[in-house]
Amino acid sequence: MKALVIHGERDLRVEEIADEPVGAGQVRLRIRRGGICGSDLHYFLHGGMGAIQVRQPMILGHEVSGEIVEIGEGVAGLAVGDLVAVSPSRPCQACQYCRDGLPNHCENMRFYGSAMPMPHIQGAFRQELVANVSQCVPAKGLSPEEAAMAEPLSVCLHAAKQAGDLLGKRVLITGSGPIGVLMALVARRSGAAEIVVSDILDKPLDYARAAGADRVVNTRTDQDGLAAYQAGKGTMDVLFECSSAEVALATGIAAVRPRGTVVQLGMGGDMTVPMQQITVKELSLKGSFRFHTEFVVAIDLMEKGLIDVKPLLTHVYPFADHEKAFAVAADKALSMKVQFDFA
Repeated sequence: MKALVIHGERDLRVEEIADEPVGAGQVRLRIRRGGICGSDLHYFLHGGMGAIQVRQPMILGHEVSGEIVEIGEGVAGLAVGDLVAVSPSRPCQACQYCRDGLPNHCENMRFYGSAMPMPHIQGAFRQELVANVSQCVPAKGLSPEEAAMAEPLSVCLHAAKQAGDLLGKRVLITGSGPIGVLMALVARRSGAAEIVVSDILDKPLDYARAAGADRVVNTRTDQDGLAAYQAGKGTMDVLFECSSAEVALATGIAAVRPRGTVVQLGMGGDMTVPMQQITVKELSLKGSFRFHTEFVVAIDLMEKGLIDVKPLLTHVYPFADHEKAFAVAADKALSMKVQFDFA
């Protein structure tokens, strides 16, 4: 079968890889859709993120849905032909953090398409994938493209959990890419009273507005657009920093009121943090990394029509057109979420 394999910066190839046997407790999937994530873009454009660099050929991809074509021994509750969303998270269930109920911090995590460990963890941008049954969540009533959005939605649900109760809160989101827009959808569903989204491009902000943001601010063309929220000691209760841009973190923190909460979920390398502002305003600064139990919740929310991800799906390409797909995904003025069709 064929897979998309990254060899280094801007060196992505369609290659033949060997089929894998289906073991007990596993299923074979025909991959239907796969979304290009920000980390995939970093691997393609820069060879990695900070200290995390591609050091050996690695199959990309972790936002996927697939149709079951073969079932292994001991699998119950799934049938050939079922569409499932595939969680890329495969914690070991044996390390200290897994035992402590923190599987997203597993010391032996096998997260699809990750260059963190060596050897790298191969990803899911391939025609067929053998997955553990624990990774597969039935996506009844969803399209393959919606089911493939469960992973980024889970990231935002986990970030909302880190922030705590959002009911009646004033929320600022910096960065209006797919994660920022999904964060706006999650914040609205969680009862936020006011949602403000900032970015440096108008097109991504159009999606945030459509997702329910009360106000959007282009901080490139309106450099004082957040000034009203920065008045006094700040007016916003929660900041979700989704851009991984240092200037966005600084301007966002300036808008957070004393004893507010800052959640950093954008990833792209280290940033200088305005620690003095965090100190004098007694802010809570929290990281948000991956997810686990939220994956099932993401599917449930989409199935019930409580969160609609379809407006974010702007482009789809056959995986043979990977160069064009990555070029479009990298152009934030052109695209929101780009997916591959592996049919």
